[in-house]
Amino acid sequence: MSGEFEALTIDDYAKQAARTDQRSGKSALGFSMLGLFGEAGSLLSEAKKKQRDAASYLGYADAVAEELGDVLWYLAAVARRSALALSDIAANAARGDDEWRAGNNGALSFHALQPAHIPLVKAPMPQFEHTLLALAGEVGVLVNSFQLGTLTRDKAMLARQLVAVMRRLIQAANDSGVTIEAAAVKNLHKIFDRWPREKVYPAPFDAMMDPEEHLPRRMTIDVYERKVRGQTFVYQRSSGVYVGDRLTDNAVEPDDYRFHDVFHYAHVAVLGWSPVIRALLRLKRKSDPKLDDAEDGARAILIEEGVTSWIFGQAQQLRYFDKVKSGGLPLDMLKHVRQFVVGYESERCPLWLWEEAILQGYAAFRFLQKHRRGRVTIDFAHRRLLIKELPS
Repeated sequence: MSGEFEALTIDDYAKQAARTDQRSGKSALGFSMLGLFGEAGSLLSEAKKKQRDAASYLGYADAVAEELGDVLWYLAAVARRSALALSDIAANAARGDDEWRAGNNGALSFHALQPAHIPLVKAPMPQFEHTLLALAGEVGVLVNSFQLGTLTRDKAMLARQLVAVMRRLIQAANDSGVTIEAAAVKNLHKIFDRWPREKVYPAPFDAMMDPEEHLPRRMTIDVYERKVRGQTFVYQRSSGVYVGDRLTDNAVEPDDYRFHDVFHYAHVAVLGWSPVIRALLRLKRKSDPKLDDAEDGARAILIEEGVTSWIFGQAQQLRYFDKVKSGGLPLDMLKHVRQFVVGYESERCPLWLWEEAILQGYAAFRFLQKHRRGRVTIDFAHRRLLIKELPS
């Protein structure tokens, strides 16, 4: 391995981005146009938020880089569905004249589109704002032309308008102090974190610990309701031993949250993580005081409970994710979950793995809602949370 830096080519980015495109069919181009329009608006929003909340808004540079990458992704999608090479669009944008020339741009890198040195910018400057408005304007012209149907009849016009969008995107990157290459790399990392080329399950966080401190690799828990003095509680038993306390919804309006431990079991089965279950089963990693305090302590438990409660609020609005298939949870929801656990070991779990844990947990939750009882099995070897009817 030479260790030399290898610039990301535009064609290579476009090929990798295409692998994560979830849309197909006649409506795919229209969807890409909407996405491009929306992401251009999100880029403007980041500049607005920084102006409005200059002192309290953190992560401006990262947010701009991410939004630039999202605009680039949708621009690549529009180009691909229009049978135009993104590298040709970029080459024509960098050249600066209005004559369209195609071909021989396969080796063009993002690095070649910008000056060798771009000053670091910590806050939006007036020039950046003007460029963003111009970018939004060019995207608006493109979308309007698409709506009128002129682009399907005039491919040369389509090429010119995509070049104009790319030219503004390059200028926006220059004005914001972000390299398009960095935005492209960040974008690829995000989309493959969400829609990977290959799903490779990470090792359990306690793999190097003594077996006595392992979360269960396989465990069966019976979950059922029982009325006590007119109030309904959920009880949980494993191998004849009660797990945790009896639970209620802890809400004015009943919502079956008393079954919510099933989400923690899903975290164990899929993520190999759950401070809550570690506490319930007395499996805290006492042999490592730092892990015991930071990863298995009270704050970590509150973080997991907070994640679980927040997702539950989202799920209530989406029929508890009924009919949602793998790859169907909103990306923003998964990113918010990641933000919840920043600083804790579960931050290292990829977004697609979080989605698996959430969907499996809610499949079990819906089963319990329907049957009011069930036998839950943690199967960490296969990263599955199983549930079936509980014998009377």
